Amino acid sequence: MNKADLVNMMADAADISKAQASKALDAMLDSIVDALKNGDKVTLVNFGTFSVSERAARTGRNPRTNKEIQIPAKRVAKFKAGKVLADGVEES
Repeated sequence: MNKADLVNMMADAADISKAQASKALDAMLDSIVDALKNGDKVTLVNFGTFSVSERAARTGRNPRTNKEIQIPAKRVAKFKAGKVLADGVEES
């Protein structure tokens, strides 16, 4: 499923236009990104939690040359599925 498919499903389920569904989806995603940039968690009850994790700097290896390289520290987005989502996926 891609974004257009999701927008179509949202529009049908909410009985709104595709343009409105697209605008709502974009607003939700932008809000989640903004919250994560500020270091906040975003919890959608029964769906899951978006959070930010700090990944430490480490030494890696270039698979082509087998030479060691330094991988810098960075912040990464994480998602932990909630019970309803995890159970729903498990059942299918």
